[in-house]
Amino acid sequence: MAKKKKYYVVWEGNNTGVFDSWAVCQQQIKGYPNAKYKSFPSKEAAEAAYHGNFYDHIGQNKKPSVSTLSEAAKADIIWDSIAVDAACSGNPGPMEYQGVDTKTGYQFFHQKFHIGTNNIGEFLALVHGLAHLQKEGKTIPIYSDSKHAMAWVRKGKCNTKLIRNAKTASVYQLIARAEKWLANNTFENPLLKWETKVWGEIPADFGRK
Repeated sequence: MAKKKKYYVVWEGNNTGVFDSWAVCQQQIKGYPNAKYKSFPSKEAAEAAYHGNFYDHIGQNKKPSVSTLSEAAKADIIWDSIAVDAACSGNPGPMEYQGVDTKTGYQFFHQKFHIGTNNIGEFLALVHGLAHLQKEGKTIPIYSDSKHAMAWVRKGKCNTKLIRNAKTASVYQLIARAEKWLANNTFENPLLKWETKVWGEIPADFGRK
């Protein structure tokens, strides 16, 4: 079954409007602090939403966004940090991950792969973040919303159940490289759980919920 097309509204970003692909939408929100955007199932719904208010479309049952948090809640977040997240179209399927500045949303790194799983992406993102901060000489925290990935990093082992075959060989090479980095390096950076239910989606989220 073909994947249904989505349309994306950006109320606040580098450019605002209705966009017909996630790739184009991402360009409008990349590096923009507290960008406001959402996907819609049709162009008509997206255009109607664009002329309305962002907060009318997030719904009371939706998770909060960082920009709407109380000052008390914001005080619990260590803003001098990196946030990482992964996205996967299918499980397994095309996978990507990124690391951003928790406060500003500035993208430090972004990688795409032809196949993987969300947990693998989260694991690789954390290791990439640790290696990035090591090069920068920084011991600031890294936020992740994946308990599995954080546990794998602490153990130095990606405990994935992804089938090993010719199709997945390349991602297993990346996993081996990440595990080797963990075996050969130490880090002082705290790995912190992003409290999604309290703080909303992690700043590195790809916005495809």
